[in-house]
Amino acid sequence: MSGIARYDEIADFYAAGWADDIDDPASRRLLELLEPVAGRRVLEIACGHGRISRALARRGAEVVGADISAALIEKAEAAEREAPLGVRYVHADVTARPAPQGRLGVAGPFDVVVCSFGLSDIDDLEGALATTAAVLRPGGVFACSILHPCFPGGQEVSGSWPTGGRYHDEGWWRADGELSSLRRQVGANHRTLSTYVNALRRHDLWVEEVAEPEPASAWASKRPDAARFPVFLVLRCVKGDADPRHPPSA
Repeated sequence: MSGIARYDEIADFYAAGWADDIDDPASRRLLELLEPVAGRRVLEIACGHGRISRALARRGAEVVGADISAALIEKAEAAEREAPLGVRYVHADVTARPAPQGRLGVAGPFDVVVCSFGLSDIDDLEGALATTAAVLRPGGVFACSILHPCFPGGQEVSGSWPTGGRYHDEGWWRADGELSSLRRQVGANHRTLSTYVNALRRHDLWVEEVAEPEPASAWASKRPDAARFPVFLVLRCVKGDADPRHPPSA
């Protein structure tokens, strides 16, 4: 979610490529780190066509999904009409300041905020995290999944930073790997691991658990050089509690 809705032009491609069956290791781990969600208010930022939002609603959460792409929100709303789960979708830029709490669909704070592979699409990371912190209740959970910032890629698979570039060179770029079909179309923002962790801390979001799920065996067997490195990073953070001995979900 940036000031540019890059996904509007590829909404059909994206929705067709990422279906509701949550069978990829990173998404499964993300959902595990969010539990328990039943009866809780959840906001998904950069929700896209609503894949994770629907998975959370099926687990009993009260879900609001927000995205800057009008085309993807239309697809999410169409899926809700076809098979209602009670998810409310909002076409909004979550990096807008002041934080757009009043137009996210429900009153009051959220218990959980989640972002599935969306942070690298967001040009204004500070703005997105400011909104996350503003709408999240004290002790609430923020969880996200991203392509691992330390992933160098492999043959025909683009990593987190440009081919021939350096890990420490941050910025937006467009992938060139033949097998990196999505990022060749919409690009991505590369940031170092320290940039992400320090930004979370500035917004009172403290990392509670870190996961680096391995890619699916079918993916790895076709890309053995890329699979030697960490591919995904999943984080669970707590708002306003740096002490892991006091879990917010207790």
